[in-house]
Amino acid sequence: MIMKNKNIDIFSPIIFVLLVIFYLIFSQIAFHYQLKELVGVNINTVYVIFLGTLFYLIGVYISRHILKNKELVLEDKKIEKIFSEKIVLSFVLIGIFLQVLNLLYLGGIPLFSGYLKAHAATRIWLLSYLIFLPSINILIAKYANKKYYLLFLIGLLLFTLTGYRTTVMAIVISILITVYYTKEMPKTQLILAGIGIFLLLLIVGYVAVKSIEWQNWTLNPLELLFYRAGYTLQVLDHAIGLQGSTKGALFYNTLTGFFKSTDPRVIVGSTTLGYAHSTTSMIFGPALLDFGLYAMLIQMILLGFVMNVMYIVQKSVGNIFIALYAMLLAHLLIWIETGPTDLVVWLFFVFSLIIMLYVVKIKRGESN
Repeated sequence: MIMKNKNIDIFSPIIFVLLVIFYLIFSQIAFHYQLKELVGVNINTVYVIFLGTLFYLIGVYISRHILKNKELVLEDKKIEKIFSEKIVLSFVLIGIFLQVLNLLYLGGIPLFSGYLKAHAATRIWLLSYLIFLPSINILIAKYANKKYYLLFLIGLLLFTLTGYRTTVMAIVISILITVYYTKEMPKTQLILAGIGIFLLLLIVGYVAVKSIEWQNWTLNPLELLFYRAGYTLQVLDHAIGLQGSTKGALFYNTLTGFFKSTDPRVIVGSTTLGYAHSTTSMIFGPALLDFGLYAMLIQMILLGFVMNVMYIVQKSVGNIFIALYAMLLAHLLIWIETGPTDLVVWLFFVFSLIIMLYVVKIKRGESN
């Protein structure tokens, strides 16, 4: 695989740290040019981000230490029984069908209408995404059939039409990571794929915001990208000054999101901005608002621990765990901006951990 001769794995959990740095650089560009009157943040906000990132790395180190000199063994019979090709393919098709049903139910294309987009995240949408994303990654990781890439493109198009940038990016990034680990991918192809993802991010994000009828945007697509980084960092800046103010409401509404219509990001906006507006506060914001600094640090150390455990498992036994790791890493990287306020993503974590505990056995390996 690419870059393996240099012992560099660009999709290890450490990529999270690099992208946090890039996000800060993007926000500083927005502050420098004062895009839509952004003014910058307090230096304490940078310190908090540094602490959160440090604790993430501590979690990575702890998991590495615990699994050092351990042999991971995959129980193939259980895997084949649960994830046969016919079963996984069926789930992919069900996910696609549900998304078609969701668009028919909405009666239009949310990507081109702010009003439709506000109602696009139905229970049908949630179930469709919950089924499609892991299934398409597992299908491509485990079964070498180029026709399955067509299903990926169909699903990608349908989710793009819903107007949600984060789900589109999660699908594309996770598939890229899956292909990176399962196929021989030249360096040039990886670079082109990265450029393609960046352009897709610009286009979908720009079309989505320009289609919101009650807003008037004058920024170009690149300015909008920088603005979102600066704006989100400013929201985090407010959140740091309001630690513990939501008293667990974000966590509760995230867990009950399937049964309630309350959007945790609206709570973020109401708390930090003073009016009802769906907004993001980086990966560090929600825990700070709910329970304070210590909760955020615990969250980050647990995320670092879990992500590196899944990374070690997929590197050791491969199989479906390449797909599961790709799916989790994609969402973790997206959380850098959006924050962990998505029930569906937490369900992906729970699903992946349950499968890992069920089919992977740990044995003591030989000492170095």
